[in-house]
Parts: sequence; C-alpha cells; structure tokens
Amino acid sequence: MDKLKSVLSGEEARKDDKTVLQTVNEASTLGWGTRVKGFVACFVVGGACAVLGVCLLFLPRIGITLFIVFYTFGNLCAICSTMFLMGPMKQLKRMCDKTRALATALMLTCLVLTLCAVFWWKNFGLALLFVVLQVLSFAWYSLSYIPFVRDAILKMVAACAR
Repeated sequence: MDKLKSVLSGEEARKDDKTVLQTVNEASTLGWGTRVKGFVACFVVGGACAVLGVCLLFLPRIGITLFIVFYTFGNLCAICSTMFLMGPMKQLKRMCDKTRALATALMLTCLVLTLCAVFWWKNFGLALLFVVLQVLSFAWYSLSYIPFVRDAILKMVAACAR
C-alpha cells in the first residue's frame, strides 16, 4: 500500500530523478579512516612522482620528457588526494568557488598545456615554461585555502613594486 501511495503522490518519480553525480556521491561513502588512508596514499604517490620526475630530469635525451610527465602526474595526484577527505563533489564545488575559480582554471590549464607542449608541439622550452607556471598556479591555488594570505601577498608585492 505504501508503494502505491508513493507512486500516486509522485514521490517515486522524484527518487528516480537523481543525477549520475548524486548517485556516485551517495555510493562513495567511505569511513573516516579509509578517507585518511586514501588521502595519504594518493598524496604520497603524487609526491613520489614529483621527486622521481626531478631525479629523472638529468637523464640524457628522455629526461626532460619523463620529468614533465611525472611532475604533472604528481600534481594531479596531489589534487585528487584532497577528494578523499572532502568527497569528490564537495571538492569540485570548492575548487569552482568564486574565490578560487580563476586559480583552478589557471592550474588545470597549465597542466594540460604542459603535456601538450611535450607530446603534441614537442617544444621543451615551452614545456619548461609551463612547468614553472604550473608550480606558480598550484601555489596560488593552494594559498586560496588559507584566509587572507593571497591578499597579504598582493599587498606585499604592490609595496615592493613602489
């Protein structure tokens, strides 16, 4: 009888109107211990990839390509590691928040352009420039999570420029 009531009142239809992202978010409920382990594992893999990339930089011929690939993959792992703590949807919403939307767009654009410069354009000078921009944009993005730090840095730079 309850099933008939829910169908006739339209409640059953509202249950089925969930988006794919809502369904994935509800299905991915992890315990806090599992979240912390996932964060640590992903963050360690990201850090190890970045360090490995720096170590491989000095190999002849292929070193710069390996550095760029490992460093970029390490940054992606570091970004994804925080999704374990907050959940993917909450992290994506925070990344697209008005205070850090520009920083997120710059960071992701630099990640993509770095890989394009290496594999598609085969311009290693440009790739290294994008790696530097990637580091700066990742730092600016990370600072957006600390209140008032970016404003203080901008004021400091403005004072030094005078």
